[in-house]
Amino acid sequence: MKPLLVLTNGNETTWPSIEFSAWASSQLDAPLTLVGILENRGENEAVEEIFSRAVTLFQQFGVNYSLQLESGPAETVIPRKAAGEAAGVVIVGPLGRPPLRRFFAGRSFRHILAEVEKPLLYIPTAKIPVQKMLVCLGGLEYGLTAEHLGVRLAQAFKASLTILTVVPSVDLDYPKARAIRENWQNLAATDTLPGRTLRQAMETARKAQVKAQVVTRQGEAIEEIRAEIRDGGYDMVCMGSPYSSHSLRQMATANVTAEIAEAAPCPVLSARYTEEE
Repeated sequence: MKPLLVLTNGNETTWPSIEFSAWASSQLDAPLTLVGILENRGENEAVEEIFSRAVTLFQQFGVNYSLQLESGPAETVIPRKAAGEAAGVVIVGPLGRPPLRRFFAGRSFRHILAEVEKPLLYIPTAKIPVQKMLVCLGGLEYGLTAEHLGVRLAQAFKASLTILTVVPSVDLDYPKARAIRENWQNLAATDTLPGRTLRQAMETARKAQVKAQVVTRQGEAIEEIRAEIRDGGYDMVCMGSPYSSHSLRQMATANVTAEIAEAAPCPVLSARYTEEE
């Protein structure tokens, strides 16, 4: 496994990401780099204090770690460090921005999600150990990178995997759309693109000897994914990135990954589609 890159601005809201990264590093046998971001000159105490706690935690888990310091706004530093490091996963938590700043400038996570091309793990709260994982497939190949990465993590964490597809309630009248609409509860058995994608995902899990199941829901994607997370009690969610493509449809639809990550009660991994995967 490639190194884990963890970034903190010293805010207490980022501590769960450090806790999770220490545990994950020990499970994956992957080195870990913790970057402290000094956003305001002369205000280093918060980063120093969280570094001190992190070092104690890393030593307890016996992980191979290194520490770095960077100066500048976190929204600028995180994409820059992610692009420059040979990291397998970039790990961040909420930056603790005041509500008024979020109102005028938007949520930091959405900017980071748009700028970071590597797999991005957002951790509002750490659920350790990870025993149940959810992978969301949108019915297209763009989710397969997240699914393949999710399988590898589930294998390392010894976790079970649920593969979710949400079928929209759209009354389109052509053969493939009718096949999906009429057989949405048994979609994996259909000769449709979503059906083939689900079978491919299950085969990937089988080869990795990961216990997996398929769940299909019908309705609005954000609502149904949130309902599945709530009902399933998952410890981690894996999703494709809306930035896997640059179509007009992407610009006109909701950022499902961001909507889920910002409200999820567990870590959410977003991964862009790559031909390699």
